[in-house]
Amino acid sequence: MNFMENNSTFYFNLSTVDNIGVGFFKYSLSSQRPLIIFNNFLSEMLGFDNDDELKEKGFLSFFALEKDRENFVSLINENTRVHFFETRFVKKDGTCFWVAITASLIRNNDDDPYVEGIVEDITAHREMEDKLAMERDSLQSLLDNIPDAVYFKDRACRITKVNNFYARGVGLKPEEIIGKTDFDFYPYNQAKEMFDDDNRVLNTGEPIINKIEKILLADGSWNQALTTKIPMYDRKALIIGTMGITRDMTSYAHSEKEKLQMVMRALDVVSRALEMRDPYTSGHAQRVAFLAETIARELGWDEDRLLALRLAGELHDIGKIGIPQDLLTKPGRLTRIEYQLVQEHVEKCHHLLKNIQFRFPLDEIVYQHHERLDGSGYPRGLKGEEILPEARILAISDVMEAMTYHRPYREALGVEKALAEIKAGAGTRYDKELTDVVLAIMERHGNSPFWLNS
Repeated sequence: MNFMENNSTFYFNLSTVDNIGVGFFKYSLSSQRPLIIFNNFLSEMLGFDNDDELKEKGFLSFFALEKDRENFVSLINENTRVHFFETRFVKKDGTCFWVAITASLIRNNDDDPYVEGIVEDITAHREMEDKLAMERDSLQSLLDNIPDAVYFKDRACRITKVNNFYARGVGLKPEEIIGKTDFDFYPYNQAKEMFDDDNRVLNTGEPIINKIEKILLADGSWNQALTTKIPMYDRKALIIGTMGITRDMTSYAHSEKEKLQMVMRALDVVSRALEMRDPYTSGHAQRVAFLAETIARELGWDEDRLLALRLAGELHDIGKIGIPQDLLTKPGRLTRIEYQLVQEHVEKCHHLLKNIQFRFPLDEIVYQHHERLDGSGYPRGLKGEEILPEARILAISDVMEAMTYHRPYREALGVEKALAEIKAGAGTRYDKELTDVVLAIMERHGNSPFWLNS
């Protein structure tokens, strides 16, 4: 259906509006008559096959909510123009969808005033906004339930986000903190040291792990805290700010065992931050750690070695915090260059852990978890005995978990293919003794992926 309209504001063929995917309308405001003019796209948008049936409808009858209808009429009368008014319309079949209306009120001396304008279907846009809002709320809820001060800063060291624990520590509401710096909350010398640490991370890309600080609280008391600061990257792998995690360690600062626990809790926050960025690998590290520990217990390892292996499993992918998020969640296969960028997570993880003092080579275990006995692995192409036993277990555990779990570029491959992979690589890519142990464990569990429920 094509209409022609010739007045002070419009002279065009309505089929043109159909081609750009918007609905056009004109209706009388004073008499509330049915639609005077409309295009085919508006008919289709509202679910009408019969133009005569739509002509009998009043434009305002399509508003799902009366308050939106009243607000629209009020705005158009007061301002004579409404731009991108968002509301929900009701289709002929009763279903609702989101639209944006841009319209003008035309007053002619000889005619009744009328409204003319366009309607755009913005349902997909609103659904995406709602999804993003839910994700933001979920992230904030998670941050607020972490029993540590978590904070994000931009390149000017201004605070951009904090959790409730941080806000309570400085005695302000979260919204009162945004945009401020450490100089607004702490003595100059203390704030200057924090500022210097932030800039060191920003300028070098090197994280600060396990730094013990003495911090003046809002109530005038001092505490000792363990602080971790890491760089935050944008999609172009450029550093755009820092993320910090600070944990109160006053009551057990002199206990070596408790110091280790605090370090791991701080690193666990970083690990959880990674899982927030990459939902496809949520829980991956914990499952790998569980499977690796199960294998090591079968070998009769002592508790110290089990602890080292468990920690290595939980932290083996922590370097992905430095990989652009769109690569971690990209559907489909990565390009060669993109895959090389993802492989850099091993180097980044090594840098995160190498300066932390453990009684076992945690950083080296993690550094080697993608190495293979025949030298086909990365990043250093290590072979045979050059690869630590812990890293060999971690390699098999990582492969088993990854192949039995969904990834953005493929569905889960299943246990049979995972077992076929380690059988095919036994003695070449993977340690033969370890593959035999894994096969025995799997047989006891009925060849089911028991680690998925860990």
